[in-house]
Amino acid sequence: MDSNNIRNFCIIAHIDHGKSTLADRILEITGAVDTRSLKAQHLDKMELERERGITIKAQTARLSYTASDGETYRLNLIDTPGHVDFHYEVERSLQACEGALLLVDATQGVQAQTMANAYLSLEADLEIIPVVNKIDVAGADIEATLKQIEEVVGLDVDDALQISAKTGQGVDALLEAIIERFSPPQPKFDDELLRALVIDSWYDSYRGAVVLVRVFSGTLKSGMKIRFSSTGREYEATEVGTFTPDARKLKALEFGEVGYVICSIKSVHETKIGDTITSVKTPDLAPLPGFRVVKPMVFCGVFPTDPGGYQDLRDSLDKLVLNDSSFVFEPETSQALGFGFRCGFLGLLHMEIIQERLEREYGLDIIMTTPTVVYKIHDNDGSIVDIDNPAKLPEPSAFTAIEEPFIRTTIHVPQEHVGGIIKLCEDRRGIQESLNYAGPGRVIVIYALPMAEVLYDFYDKLKSASRGYASMDYEVIEHRAGPLVRLDVLINGDRVDALSAIVHKDNTYLIGRDLTRKIKELVPRQQYEVAVQAAVGTKVIARTTVKALRKNVTAKCYGGDISRKRKLLEKQKEGKKRMKAVGNVVIPQDAFLALLKIDR
Repeated sequence: MDSNNIRNFCIIAHIDHGKSTLADRILEITGAVDTRSLKAQHLDKMELERERGITIKAQTARLSYTASDGETYRLNLIDTPGHVDFHYEVERSLQACEGALLLVDATQGVQAQTMANAYLSLEADLEIIPVVNKIDVAGADIEATLKQIEEVVGLDVDDALQISAKTGQGVDALLEAIIERFSPPQPKFDDELLRALVIDSWYDSYRGAVVLVRVFSGTLKSGMKIRFSSTGREYEATEVGTFTPDARKLKALEFGEVGYVICSIKSVHETKIGDTITSVKTPDLAPLPGFRVVKPMVFCGVFPTDPGGYQDLRDSLDKLVLNDSSFVFEPETSQALGFGFRCGFLGLLHMEIIQERLEREYGLDIIMTTPTVVYKIHDNDGSIVDIDNPAKLPEPSAFTAIEEPFIRTTIHVPQEHVGGIIKLCEDRRGIQESLNYAGPGRVIVIYALPMAEVLYDFYDKLKSASRGYASMDYEVIEHRAGPLVRLDVLINGDRVDALSAIVHKDNTYLIGRDLTRKIKELVPRQQYEVAVQAAVGTKVIARTTVKALRKNVTAKCYGGDISRKRKLLEKQKEGKKRMKAVGNVVIPQDAFLALLKIDR
């Protein structure tokens, strides 16, 4: 097909604004999927994606559409992940498009991720068509939504479209607008040498890694020798094809087309998102701009509740990492929890997804330690070391400064709940950057927050403070130095490494007090007193005591001198002293589970 009849586009929206429903209607109207075979969220393959209503892995679909001018056009729909954790994947997907449909729910208006994705599209220099969805719903306020798009996002709404993705109303006009207003692929290079952008990849147990690509110049043919620019690895393209939305084998992918390539690659870690594929014959060809290696932002320990489940956990993580190149893990040993793994994630949603997949798909019973971020430690010799585990933080005398990552959080909230949101951000050491009114009754609050303060329950508290009406989006901005210390939990003088945390100096007493009180409730009583302490370095800042189980040794004394009772009590006291010296307090796994869930 002539490249002038190709349109590459994507749909961007906030969660639950109807992106997957619109994709279903487009598949149905273009005849790509038979109506009987079409299911809700057709492009979302994973059960978890359907249940949560989010897209985790990018998908594509090549569609054939005959427009009102009688011409047949090839529409390449590139479905993008919808959450901020997958920001880089969204960025690369947008790079593969010429246009984007900005979908806004008429009942909810512009929300945090609407703005974030719109700005990403503008940075990628895409043509954007504003689309107001759910116009058939009784509570839809179309005029207010259009006004928000114009005032908050800054887009012209004179040519905005109004649709109902559920009923299909206005979707035909939307397809015509895609053809009229989105430009066909434009050559960026004078030569016709192969350059293809890697959009995403996943693992097929029979054929190896399947790589999703957009061809920016030249032709990617089956049987061709290709090279990945970032790794320098060379392979033979054993199969190329496209998704319609089912896989369809082709002889070649031409300029401007989107499809897949299979090269018998054994690991997705060899296929990095944003990388450039070139021909082996042109190894010195400059790669496409924008590539970077994605680094995990959140770390936590994953341990089997049963020590015998270590090998099963390792096998499951090995399988998961085949489909997710941004997930990393390495073996870790904890004195309290035994053998497990230290895992790195892109963000909190990414961590939740991995946890649910381990429990659902692989049937594992696991404990995940409190999530932490990556801290930068400035050593005395001038070097900078990254620390992702609080237990590895050196003594205060060994470093000059410690930096923690900050995020810029954009919160969209109704006007009546602004006070509660500001108080929440201030309590979490936030620094207000701006507060703007976005249309009637809506406020945009922007705060710089330490990422560690957002990890535990910030989103839950945000929803509580706004009665569920607030939406949040964030981006990592920089590392900033602060008065941070390591808080340790000691049980009978022994440090419990799994409960160590890096906290702000001003909050150590409150957190230490709450932790020791909670441990006192959960640790089983022994034959001797158990001291539970919270300490910063050598200084104990909070303490509670688990009382000993006592036997009434004087019960058999029914008379006689007091010295007889005193002798028995002294003997008991000596025995408990010996017990305490050699005793070892075993904290049950369910106690750890409860401790790791408490608010810090």
